[in-house]
Amino acid sequence: MGSKKLFQEISEALIDMDDDIVEDLCNESLKLSIPAEETITEGLLVGMNRVGELYEEEEYFLPEVMICSDTLNIGLDILKPHIKTDHTDEPIKIVMGVVEGDTHDIGKNLVKIMSEASNIETYDLGKDVPLDKFIETAEEVNADFICMSTLMTTTMSGMERVIKMLEERNLRDKYKVMIGGGPISQKFADSIGADAYTEDANEAVKKIKELVVAV
Repeated sequence: MGSKKLFQEISEALIDMDDDIVEDLCNESLKLSIPAEETITEGLLVGMNRVGELYEEEEYFLPEVMICSDTLNIGLDILKPHIKTDHTDEPIKIVMGVVEGDTHDIGKNLVKIMSEASNIETYDLGKDVPLDKFIETAEEVNADFICMSTLMTTTMSGMERVIKMLEERNLRDKYKVMIGGGPISQKFADSIGADAYTEDANEAVKKIKELVVAV
């Protein structure tokens, strides 16, 4: 079986909540010497992204999403020990959360899964996060990135407010600010002065690593 076909079957099995197939296919990918991180990004996370879409389309509801998350974790438990990591003196640290007023956190949770799988030190503030909390936590843990998401247009302005608060406190140059979510675009990111915008979890982690290398 080619890797592309294998990834597709992993994705479909996750969407179908089939623990046994996901377990078998993830083990098979290791036997085929497919890099674990590739199986995660191209198989498991593609499937989970689709689950998020089904939730937004109201074809799946919270119980289905939770079961799919459990299936995802079965695959991650198999693959994560085989991820090849970059050995650096200092780990990348990110503070992440859904901005105040929004409780939609599936996208944020996918970024968390992927960042942790990539050995990024991740501080998850959850959903409906008070804007001050992003900055307070970043200062406490000496983070490199502040990552914010939202699925509501009414809460997008909170992202700009966090950036302005950083400026007011003379902290803007200390952190890279990354934003994402359904209504967010590169145009919006540029307009509020964010450092990065990505459409999905896979791209988010790639962008974080790119920005670290660029510093």
